[in-house]
Amino acid sequence: MSEFIPLNITVLAGGISHERDVSLRSGRRVADALTGEGHTVTVLDPGANLLTTLTEQAPDLIWPTLHGATGEDGALLSLLETTGIPFLGSRGPAAALAWNKATAKELVLRAGFATPPAIALSTETFRDLGATSVLEHLVSAIGLPLVVKPAQGGSSQGVTIVRTPADLPRAMVDAYTYADTALVEAYVDGTEVTVAVIDSGDGPTALPIVEIVPVDGVYSFEARYNAGETDFYTPARLADAVSAAVSDTAVAIHILLGLRHLSRVDLIVDAAGTAWFLEANVFPGLTETSLVPQAIEAAKQTLGATYSTLATHARAAQ
Repeated sequence: MSEFIPLNITVLAGGISHERDVSLRSGRRVADALTGEGHTVTVLDPGANLLTTLTEQAPDLIWPTLHGATGEDGALLSLLETTGIPFLGSRGPAAALAWNKATAKELVLRAGFATPPAIALSTETFRDLGATSVLEHLVSAIGLPLVVKPAQGGSSQGVTIVRTPADLPRAMVDAYTYADTALVEAYVDGTEVTVAVIDSGDGPTALPIVEIVPVDGVYSFEARYNAGETDFYTPARLADAVSAAVSDTAVAIHILLGLRHLSRVDLIVDAAGTAWFLEANVFPGLTETSLVPQAIEAAKQTLGATYSTLATHARAAQ
């Protein structure tokens, strides 16, 4: 067993996205877990002096827990790389690919994996081509039910399952509240699952699959972060062969998109056992109700030990 070396770690949490509160909760949980393992942790809310502050602090490792565009679109990560300070998580270009759901879906589709058919529509296209005619065409081309979501973003914000044509206009407005482009996607009926992929130095591996069963049928922002609104089954209630295939798919997509250290891949498993890719999360939530911590605990690991090993590997490998 290698000797434990305590690290000086700066956790980035907060930011100015719609997911600021979730980020702060994730950051606090990570900081507490790492502190409990003997590391020295500073939680830093990014602002105008972020790069100067990081240069002055010169931590051994930066651990971003930023959700939303400011943390996950790749720009900040590319800047962090120029500081020369090791950081946990994917590099900027890979994050940018995963952040854009339409781009990620196209790459996954080209690699031979299943993903629901979808159309990405910018606000300008939606307006210039006539909202009414576009909506009618979407219903005809994709069929109902369908899912409308922001093409960038997380935490299920702005996501609507549309079952009737009358619900589609409101769904588009909700999606455009969070991004300039909406993704209109075919609805796949099945078991909603998520797979945390982790690499602590021996290559990416899948943690136990989490099955998601929202009480009201929709895994909304509220259902994600309010205890009691969603039932979770870890490991998921899937046949062993299906579970193995789903895990393999998640790891393959993690590698395909160039992600590293820690990611979360969301999928729907249909009645035939096919796993349909929905999206990949560069910095998945790590709050008290988030899915990655549930998967870690289901693997009989502690959050502190897992995060400490991740941090040590991220610093050594960069």
